[in-house]
Amino acid sequence: MVIRRLDRSGYRLQLEERFEGAALSEERWLDHYLPQWTTPERSAARYDLTEEGLALRIDVDQPAWRDEDGELRVSNLQTGSSSGPVGSEVGQHRHCEGLTVRTPQPARRLYTPTGGLAEAELRAGTDPTCMLAFWLIGFEERPEDSGELCVAELFGDAVAGPRARVNVGIKAHHDPRLYDDMATVELDLDGTEWHSYAVAWSGDESSFYVDDQLVRSCPQGISYPMQLMVDLFEFPTSADRDPAAYPKRGWVRSVRGWSREAG
Repeated sequence: MVIRRLDRSGYRLQLEERFEGAALSEERWLDHYLPQWTTPERSAARYDLTEEGLALRIDVDQPAWRDEDGELRVSNLQTGSSSGPVGSEVGQHRHCEGLTVRTPQPARRLYTPTGGLAEAELRAGTDPTCMLAFWLIGFEERPEDSGELCVAELFGDAVAGPRARVNVGIKAHHDPRLYDDMATVELDLDGTEWHSYAVAWSGDESSFYVDDQLVRSCPQGISYPMQLMVDLFEFPTSADRDPAAYPKRGWVRSVRGWSREAG
């Protein structure tokens, strides 16, 4: 049954991150983006912990994440990682063909729910080359357990009010039990201000909410372990970089994870 307004009474809070304090919690977060496919200096996140929460940054001197992916740069936090040995093709989120492990990762399950509710408070910038995102990917204990719950993709050229466009839905990747079901929803809000973005999911369905209001429901779900991803991407149009345009930022005030109460 789809609930039009998010009701947390059937959930139990498991993870609450407000990004308070002087340092990021190593018990909750890995501050690298899919580090198995690249090298540490390329996967490392740039960020600040401020009075408003986490400010993810892309800096003018930040290296591209992988040469094979062009000028893409990313600052990312995630709640799990694993991979095979150097040279293997075993690793999370195989986004293209021909990937091989460069920096092996031990299996780290900091927070890997199998269902429930995940939500984040985000505030995006308006740089047209950037995207602020909150999503979940399969931990991939098995290669086919690789689906994605895309809670929010906020592109800089689509977020300014009075109406913003947000990408939400499911991406199958290498999971043959799923099919791609993505959509762009247009909402009466300004994405450069604080808003909450959430997904409630089970093995049967996935419902997406913005400010606790249902915006999409998908008749498919995921029941294997998932890890949280929160990140700022930059998709430069060329290798030329104007120092005056940096740093580029996206803000995260909180992240929460909830499990379903028994019964």
